[in-house]
Amino acid sequence: MKKKLGKIFPIIDSDQRKKMVEEKILNSTQTNNGVVNIHRYNLNNVGDLFCGPHHYFKELENSHLDILGFRKISKNKRLQWSEKISNNALIIGGGGLLNIRHFERQMKLFEQLKAKGKKTILWGLGHNDPKLKHVGNPKSYNINIKNFNLVGTRDYSMPGEYVPCVSCLHPIFDKDYTETRETGIIITNSSLKDTSILEKFKNYPSTSNTTTLSEMINFIGNSATVVTDSYHAMYWAILLGKKTVSIPVTSKFYDFKYKSVISSYENFEEDLYKAQSYSGVLEECREINLNFAEKVFDYLNS
Repeated sequence: MKKKLGKIFPIIDSDQRKKMVEEKILNSTQTNNGVVNIHRYNLNNVGDLFCGPHHYFKELENSHLDILGFRKISKNKRLQWSEKISNNALIIGGGGLLNIRHFERQMKLFEQLKAKGKKTILWGLGHNDPKLKHVGNPKSYNINIKNFNLVGTRDYSMPGEYVPCVSCLHPIFDKDYTETRETGIIITNSSLKDTSILEKFKNYPSTSNTTTLSEMINFIGNSATVVTDSYHAMYWAILLGKKTVSIPVTSKFYDFKYKSVISSYENFEEDLYKAQSYSGVLEECREINLNFAEKVFDYLNS
């Protein structure tokens, strides 16, 4: 049936769909009538979902736009996506949107819009290169940050102002938690599907980043040490003063200001004793984001 429908209604492949959206946006007049917050709006990944500033500022309520919208099969949805990009100022981030092929075309597209009068802001995003998971930071970003009006990235040693993920502003971090376990494991959705990884963690309480925010933060709060291959599980654990051991799946784990112990699926138990906690990180991250927000809204209103 699918093959027959393809003959009657030719399906435009993903690359063609993306190209059509890019051309439409670049050939359209760019205005800043409102604002949209573009990030990976993924209901099945709690870190992706809550890394957007629109969750934390009344001025950005209901402004979210999924960065993957430009490849939708529906022509009407692609048109709506491109019109939102052309008609509004752009806040791009957070999340691992840089140095990863999955988002490169979108980021290159956004990079071109400043010259067309678009107000463009990078907020709390960072590098995410899977090729460097055993190496560390990339030497540069895959975009020129000078082609954006305001730049705040979560990578401490990379170009641009240091602005950690805005999810630190969520009130859930103000709650009190009681430690009921020494070590808790938090894995990503892809790891959840890998039986060899699950086998390595079978003796430890575990959860994944596919759960709800409250469930994940409760799990972190009840653990003295968190072992994870999820960036936001690492980040949130550090915010809550937990010891952390990180298993890198991309470059994103290497450049948060407060270092997590870097380990592997095979050796994490040997590295548990190396883990350390930090104090005052939540307050610092909140202050940085509130100061950056003031710059953002002053700029948007100028």
